[in-house]
Amino acid sequence: MSGILEAFRLYVQNLSYDGVLPETFQYAFVINSLICGLLIGPLLGWMGTMVVVKRMAFFSQAIGNAALTGVAIGIMLGEPYNAPYISMFGFCLLFGIGLKYTQHRTSMSLDTLIGVFLSVSLALGASLVLFVSARVNTHILESILFGSILTVNDTDINVLLAVSVICVVVGMPLFNRTLLASFNPGLAHARGLAVRRLDYTFVILITLLTVACVKIVGAVLVVALLLIPAASARNICSSLSGFVGWSVAFSSASCLLGIVVPMQYDLAIPSGGAIVLAAAVIFVITTIIRSTSGRFREAGV
Repeated sequence: MSGILEAFRLYVQNLSYDGVLPETFQYAFVINSLICGLLIGPLLGWMGTMVVVKRMAFFSQAIGNAALTGVAIGIMLGEPYNAPYISMFGFCLLFGIGLKYTQHRTSMSLDTLIGVFLSVSLALGASLVLFVSARVNTHILESILFGSILTVNDTDINVLLAVSVICVVVGMPLFNRTLLASFNPGLAHARGLAVRRLDYTFVILITLLTVACVKIVGAVLVVALLLIPAASARNICSSLSGFVGWSVAFSSASCLLGIVVPMQYDLAIPSGGAIVLAAAVIFVITTIIRSTSGRFREAGV
C-alpha cells in the first residue's frame, strides 16, 4: 500500500511541477490531505443521506465527542499519542453499540439516551484528558477536536482506506434494505428483514467512519460534514437517487475546497473548519435556489 501511495504522490507532484496543479501540491502533506479528501468526501456524503433519513444527527455527534475519551484512554494505555486508533475504535464501538442496545431494551427515546451517554462520556473524557495533559502536547488534542492536515500520515491514510473498503463492501449491498427499515420498520419486518441487525450494522459503519475521519475533519466537526451536504442535496432534489448523488457531490466538493483554498491563499484556517465552511456556503446557495424556485412556481413562471 505504501508503494501505491508513494507513486500517487510522485504523480501529483509532477503535475504540480508541470503547472497543471497549484504549487502547494508539491508538498507531501498536502497530497496526503488530498487523498483523504477524495476518500472521505464521497463516503460522508453517501452515509450522510442515511444519517438524515434515520434522524441520527446527534448520534454521530456523540460518537465524534466520544473519540476524545478514546484518545485519552489510548494515551494512558501507551498507544502512540498521534494515532491511538485501537482505543478510539474500541471505545467508540462500545459506546455506539451500548447506546443502541440500551435503546432496544428500554422505552426511552434515542435523543434522551444520547444525552445520557454523551454526558457520561464527556465527563470521563474531560477527567482523563486532564490526567494525561502533562504527558502530551495539548495541540495533539486540538487536532483530534478540529482536525489537522499537517498531522496526516500513511497510517491515517491506511486506516481511512480500510474503513472505506469496509463501508462500501458492507454498506452498499444493505443500503436499500436499511432505507426501507428506516422509513417503515413494520413493512421491513413483514418482508423478513432483520431490522435490528440492520440498525446495529449501520451503527457500526457510522462509528467506524466517524472515528476514521476524526484526524481530518475533527471530532467536533465531522457530524457537520455528514449533515450539511445531505441537507443541501435535499434543497434541490426530490428523488432518492438525486438526493444521494448530490450529497456525494457536495461533500466531495466541500472536502476539496476546504483543503485546497486555505493552502492556495495561505489562510490560517484549520482544515476541518475550512471543509465545513465550504459545505455551509454550498448549503446557503442551495437554500437560495430552493426559495427562489419556490417563488417562481408560486408566481406561475
